[in-house]
Amino acid sequence: MENKNKKCSFEEHKEVNAICYCQNCNVNLCNKCDNFHDKLFKAHKIYKFDKDNQEIFTGYCNENDHTDILNFFCKNHNKLYCSGCLCKLKTKNYGQHKDCDVYIIEDIKEEKKNKLKENIKNLENLANNINDSINKIKIIYEKINEKKEELKIKIQGIFTKIRNALNEREDELLLEVDKKYDNIHFKEELIKECKNCLIKLKYH
Repeated sequence: MENKNKKCSFEEHKEVNAICYCQNCNVNLCNKCDNFHDKLFKAHKIYKFDKDNQEIFTGYCNENDHTDILNFFCKNHNKLYCSGCLCKLKTKNYGQHKDCDVYIIEDIKEEKKNKLKENIKNLENLANNINDSINKIKIIYEKINEKKEELKIKIQGIFTKIRNALNEREDELLLEVDKKYDNIHFKEELIKECKNCLIKLKYH
């Protein structure tokens, strides 16, 4: 994907879209120039203008008609500028940039370093907090699992007791039935024996 905002730096191809940038030569190259340049300067640092690195920092201004190094930083827009950009920024009544607070990079280098260190420290603290939260969640999850297993054991114990009680009651009822049946059978035998005795007495 070509960078539509950049044109080739060579006069013969100035209307052709650039596909890359040579940091050593400080030029934008179209496809044809890139092929020729690559054969002559294989060790040069080339940045391709594609969808993955269109905004790659090369140290030089990305404005089409600017070739200066980015030496200025605008706090208002949090962006680097070259001297050509600075002239635009400070030109009277030049849109939103006329009141920009611009500094030489060297003047705010320490400030930016300290800010970067602060951001890194904040990220480290955030990472530690996230790790602590993850560990706490793990502990909670382990406790939940422990409670789950304890509850399952309690339920199993309750139903074991219920089953044992039912089995005991079943045995009691069966035994009671046997006793009642045996008593009935005994009475039937007694009645038969009495009848036999009456018959014998009758014929004697």
